[in-house]
Amino acid sequence: MTSFKLVPGLNAVTGDEGSGKTRLLRQLCETHADAAWLDLRLPEHNEKTPEEVWAQQKNASPHWNVALCSDLCEALALNEHLGKQLFMLSAGSRRKVGLIALLACGARITCLDQPFAALDSASIAVLCEFLNDVKDDATRSWVVADYEADPRLDWAQVVSLDSV
Repeated sequence: MTSFKLVPGLNAVTGDEGSGKTRLLRQLCETHADAAWLDLRLPEHNEKTPEEVWAQQKNASPHWNVALCSDLCEALALNEHLGKQLFMLSAGSRRKVGLIALLACGARITCLDQPFAALDSASIAVLCEFLNDVKDDATRSWVVADYEADPRLDWAQVVSLDSV
């Protein structure tokens, strides 16, 4: 595993396709008991509704934030899709379901794998606002893997896998 010192706040892990970003996130979750990662495409949840996905994540997350889940659902315009199974949703809406599951889970380390992919600009703005709001929480680390570090976010550190 590529080693880096995980710090509180926002940690960017950047790199080209195949550089190991997703592998690093999975390994973080395997080596830290209070870490969360999901494949945001949610391929194994096609027949479930968003609420069923969140209920499953809530059962695995002792610090689940019910109010935050509800607030994010509204902010990301998912309320009209709550009764639909995931296979009926667009790629962006499916990813929003996964993002809400991760953002509301309350894990000490939350890993977001290409969180902006397939999102509309309003949803990207909501996600950036959320991440910038939580960046100063000294008890949590957010690891965002993407091709580059988004300049709208106030990163505590940026680790490039291309230079390793």
